[in-house]
Amino acid sequence: MEKLSVIGESLKLHKSARGMLKISGTVPLKNKEDLAVVYTPGVSGICKEIRKDSNKAYDYTIKGTTIAIITNGTAVLGLGDTGSVAGLPVIEGKALLLRKFGNVNAFPICINSNDKKEIVNTIKMISPGFGGIHLEDIKAPECFYIEDELKKSLDIPVYHDDQHGTAVAVLAGLYNAVKVVNKKLEDLNVLINGAGASGIATAKLLIKAGVKNVVLNDINGAIVEDAPELNEAQVEIAKVTNRNLEHGRLENLIKGKDVFIGLSVENVLTKDMVKQMNKDSIVFALANPIPEIMPEEAKSAGARITATGRSDFPNQINNLLVFPGIFKGALELRVSEITDKMKLEAAKSIAKLVSENELSEEYIIPDAFDERVSTAVADAVKDVAIKDGLARI
Repeated sequence: MEKLSVIGESLKLHKSARGMLKISGTVPLKNKEDLAVVYTPGVSGICKEIRKDSNKAYDYTIKGTTIAIITNGTAVLGLGDTGSVAGLPVIEGKALLLRKFGNVNAFPICINSNDKKEIVNTIKMISPGFGGIHLEDIKAPECFYIEDELKKSLDIPVYHDDQHGTAVAVLAGLYNAVKVVNKKLEDLNVLINGAGASGIATAKLLIKAGVKNVVLNDINGAIVEDAPELNEAQVEIAKVTNRNLEHGRLENLIKGKDVFIGLSVENVLTKDMVKQMNKDSIVFALANPIPEIMPEEAKSAGARITATGRSDFPNQINNLLVFPGIFKGALELRVSEITDKMKLEAAKSIAKLVSENELSEEYIIPDAFDERVSTAVADAVKDVAIKDGLARI
């Protein structure tokens, strides 16, 4: 289906449905007896139990199955700063996906502020009613500060999908891609085009997975230590990436790379650039809806494996593979945080769903609708939580 027709169908569907979500009860309410149990006077007993032990809220209320999915609309898909209300359709959609694929309830919440401290304080104040916080479409570098501050002060998991969902999905695809081309993670020369939230998070996770040579690039060129135009997050990532101190722009940096990971904008990677990559190169062109290079062009220029963020090409690198299972596992064991080890194991669990017999250039990662995925990711999160003493039930 063409992009415009998809948008037209989406407009029609959202208008007729009046949004993607509704509130529905889980218990009957048919008579006064039911009312007495679900509301007053019966509910006072629940309040007393929770007052004695706030953790009882997980047992008696929606908290144990519910997260807040929060945006201020400053980095919406490929649209940029749309404002908080225009970001609502995205987090509504994410909430629907969490319910469908992870059996997780999610309230979409828009915060009408660009003040990072105000956003942190707002989330802290509403957090008691939720079992987790899912941050969405908040621009860099503010998103790093917001996530870090919330992690310091909250005892529930805080997860920014634009960072960590992307990173886990990319790593899952890369685990299998290197098998196809018979290379090792630790030997790869990786170029990440885009040094915002997803690019920086992906670089961090790849390094933790064993990749030793990662270079990030943005509109100003290579991210390298002591460059004057770097923001705070880029200054920190420059300390552990680009250890050969490469300078220049995309057309220079691409030479001799094994892997290109595009988390940037459409049509910035050319066939001539791909030709300068190493043999059996891997190109993850993940800009949406139009990738940095179309798969057929990358293939004709020598790329062995290509992936995009789109469902109409093989090897879709999709955050949907990640976030439903992350929160499913986190809520089931009431973990207080999502750790790097959980993300690494989640990526491995996704990759393992593609068997050795199935693995090919056209199939390095399972489909987003593969029903095994969220359970596999949830199990990976829970296994780490139990081993590392992070499970609270």
